[in-house]
Amino acid sequence: MSRNVGSVDRILRIILGLALIAYAIPIGFSQTGWNWVGWIGVVPILTAVFSTCPAYSILGISTCPVKKA
Repeated sequence: MSRNVGSVDRILRIILGLALIAYAIPIGFSQTGWNWVGWIGVVPILTAVFSTCPAYSILGISTCPVKKA
C-alpha cells in the first residue's frame, strides 16, 4: 500500500487516538459503562504509524505532499 497520510494528519490522528484510549482507561474521565468505545482509538494510531488509511484509499484521498521529480 502506498502512503496517503501526511504529517499534520498523522499528528492529529495520534492525538485523537491517545484521547480515545485515555477515555477507555478512564484517566480523568468518569466510568460511564461506554468507556470500552475508547479502544477504537487504536485505529487512528495504527493508521498514523503506518501512514496508510484504507478509507482514504477507497475514497481516493491523500494528504501527503506531492513528490516532485
